[in-house]
Amino acid sequence: MPIAPLPYIDEHETVIEAPAEAVWQALSETLDHSFAGRGATAYARLVAATDRTASGPRPLTEGSTLPGFRVTAATRPHNLTLSGHHRFSTYTLTFRLDELTPTRSRLRAESRAVFPGLPGTTYRHLVITTGGHAVGMRRLLGAVRRRSGVDRVDP
Repeated sequence: MPIAPLPYIDEHETVIEAPAEAVWQALSETLDHSFAGRGATAYARLVAATDRTASGPRPLTEGSTLPGFRVTAATRPHNLTLSGHHRFSTYTLTFRLDELTPTRSRLRAESRAVFPGLPGTTYRHLVITTGGHAVGMRRLLGAVRRRSGVDRVDP
């Protein structure tokens, strides 16, 4: 019996002037770089995330982990799903990569999550309602775009 998807939070996208394979590589490297610091590990520990360290094969593939996330699906170069759980939320972050032309790609990041109980509701307000999550996602996609060797923002 399939598990119902988590409630939808938002989706962000960017068009990148680079082939899908180059964007896939840049996505994996950017995620590794973004979650490599002690801050990410400390935060994962603070919220009691299931996965608290980076481990597994690189570039990211099923079973690889980052602080706060585990790769639960990876179809290179089209789909990468990160899943996680901590005391305030259960969540997924799915990256979808569409090849628009041989040298142009669209990268989309879809977030889904559930925030149980009063602590979860408070956490949702602090992270989602304040706009902090959206800012973080735009920065992450911008970092992937820059790492892909371009600086274009238009979808």
